[in-house]
Amino acid sequence: MREISPKEVEQKLNDRIVMNIIDVRETEEVAEGKIPGAVNIPLGLIEYRKQELDRSKEYVMVCRSGGRSGRAAQYLESQGYRVVNMTGGMLEWEGTTE
Repeated sequence: MREISPKEVEQKLNDRIVMNIIDVRETEEVAEGKIPGAVNIPLGLIEYRKQELDRSKEYVMVCRSGGRSGRAAQYLESQGYRVVNMTGGMLEWEGTTE
């Protein structure tokens, strides 16, 4: 599984690089703040909502600390999706939130 640091994600967003970010935290966690533009698909729903994702795009998976997003990334990767796990999750995110 490929990984990216929160700092690298922040830098790419600051450089206006388009990133497809999936936040797999629960809805109430996301309500406290998420990376701008991230789409919330709770981990428990990934299996049922994966058809909403485009296999030709790469997705950055995010959660609170990197564990749930790692599981989501492994699952999606096994299903043929291109994914990267953001290590450290939102606990290490220093960028802006919405």
